[in-house]
Amino acid sequence: MTETKIRKVNPVVQNELDKVEKQFDGFESQVKSMTLDKTNEAPIAEVEPQTKLSSREIEKSKQIYLKPVRTISVRDKFNEAYREEYNFAKEYVQFVAENRELKGDKIEIWTRPYGGIPAEYWEVPSNVPVWGPRYLAEQIRRKIYTRFVMAQIPANQDGMGRYYGTMAAETKIARLTCEPVTTRKSIFMGAASF
Repeated sequence: MTETKIRKVNPVVQNELDKVEKQFDGFESQVKSMTLDKTNEAPIAEVEPQTKLSSREIEKSKQIYLKPVRTISVRDKFNEAYREEYNFAKEYVQFVAENRELKGDKIEIWTRPYGGIPAEYWEVPSNVPVWGPRYLAEQIRRKIYTRFVMAQIPANQDGMGRYYGTMAAETKIARLTCEPVTTRKSIFMGAASF
């Protein structure tokens, strides 16, 4: 059997190691303190829209009505208490979807807005006005991920001085977006939301 030798470390080096360990513990506690609520409070990064269509281009564009490519039925029964909400959600609205991660690529997405409703697979073209159900547009809009970034900020302070450590700060990035299309000509009427 071989014995592992325990080496004595210089006290100055040991002091530095203790400081690093303390900073690491502080960073670990900061990462653990990040909850879903704190992540949801992060601002959404604003990005220039890919598609800028004039009202004339919208009027001249081909009217594209989307249908699901594939549907998978379910055995669940629909809860009739949600019938009014479902009828509102399935109304067709005109929107322009953008794929921010793969610019110009079509968006492939599954939807199932309520229990008892079949799951539907959609292929949505990017950067062109299309008509689709409101729940599809809302689901495309919810496709956001959180990016964690390391930043140098003051971590803690004690009697010997202020220690600078790294802390994870987050921003949200929309990987898919969806904006309503309006053909109204009056400047007094705002764009209708989803």
